[in-house]
Amino acid sequence: MPEQQLYLQRDQPDGVPPLALTGERTLPDVPEENYWYRRHLAVYEWIGARVLGRRVIDMACGEGYGSEVLSRGAASVVGVDANPEAHDHARLRYARQNLRFERDLVDRFAEPCDAVVFLQTIEHVPAPGATLDHFRSLLEPGGVAYVSTPNLLTLAPPGAEKSENPWHVREYRAEEFRELCLAHFASVELLGLFHARKLRAHAVALQLGWDRVHAALRMTKPFYGRFTPAISARDFALRPGPLDRALDFLAVCRA
Repeated sequence: MPEQQLYLQRDQPDGVPPLALTGERTLPDVPEENYWYRRHLAVYEWIGARVLGRRVIDMACGEGYGSEVLSRGAASVVGVDANPEAHDHARLRYARQNLRFERDLVDRFAEPCDAVVFLQTIEHVPAPGATLDHFRSLLEPGGVAYVSTPNLLTLAPPGAEKSENPWHVREYRAEEFRELCLAHFASVELLGLFHARKLRAHAVALQLGWDRVHAALRMTKPFYGRFTPAISARDFALRPGPLDRALDFLAVCRA
């Protein structure tokens, strides 16, 4: 079996150790990972515009880039992650007066807040109901939990009950995810994340046979070597549906 290529973050600030791309979490500053990083960043930016002046907990914050985005307008943000390398990296890289990082389990960390953010992680959790109950217990009156997860129907092969991602315990269809969240919150608004702008144009090109063209012209590697790093968060859009075709789901949950 060929050895898997190791990707490390590039151009980190002095004193900040780069993280390796393992597939468990996405990272900025890895050109080959840019599609997934921007896909997650688009949701963080959407939430960031809705937590202005609020106290926020970013659960399973990973590298910390999302916590930093939220802290641009929030009153305070706590990024929580149990991984020691990710925690050390985040606290060294992202310094802001209203932002701190705590190394802890998401089911154990407890602090009153106005919003809990839990993105692309509930599919990793063996007991998601207990996790959602814990988040609800942290919210002050009027608080909101933002929970996202990939769409099984667009992530896994047709007919499969799970993708090949070894870190995922369970993946959800739209109604399954809505029902999970409604079992623990009084109201749930479910949105889908979709390709937009140049990613939408790329999807149309694929439908018209672009895969055959770039392969025949032997330009696959140079094309995607330029195209992938150029993807931005604006190449994704959150909207109500059609959810079966969404890339990811975002549940906006109110107690």
